[in-house]
Amino acid sequence: MPGVLELMICGIPAFIIVVAIAVIVLYNRLVVLRNRVDNAWSQIDVQLRRRYDLIPNLVETVKGYMTHEAETLQKVTEARNMAINAHSVKEQGQAENMLSSTLKSLFAVAEAYPDLKANQNFMMLQEELSGTEGKIAYARQFYNDSVMSFNTAIQSFPANLIAGILGFTQRDYFEIEVEAREAVKVQF
Repeated sequence: MPGVLELMICGIPAFIIVVAIAVIVLYNRLVVLRNRVDNAWSQIDVQLRRRYDLIPNLVETVKGYMTHEAETLQKVTEARNMAINAHSVKEQGQAENMLSSTLKSLFAVAEAYPDLKANQNFMMLQEELSGTEGKIAYARQFYNDSVMSFNTAIQSFPANLIAGILGFTQRDYFEIEVEAREAVKVQF
């Protein structure tokens, strides 16, 4: 009849195997969630690039009509450049807030130019930009949902015991400021 010590010695390798499998499963789950966050951010980036590509065309269309609004056009261009050059999620959120604000100003100024409001190219660009804003909102929601899942996973037991050791750190949400939360309202 085997003794208690012999059973414990036989159980140690089994315990080590179970722990190793658990660590592998947790690690793989965290990798999947991290990659989902990275993919979600890539989708936001695609939509933001599309938005940035539309803005110069919009500015050029508006330039011909707005002879006295050079400052507004300059602010839109500067905000676009700032957004393009943002390096972190937090910087990107701040830059996008500024860009949204300047676009609101541009569309508000456009109200004073009836010929511009009737311009087919301007209307098409405004419609494309509006559609892109919706895609950005959807991509931002998907990204933030992915970040929530990832952050929850690395904070939950037992993953929290190994997440830091394996280099998994929390990700930032892509947030917008309270005053920028209202959709751009443009009436033509």
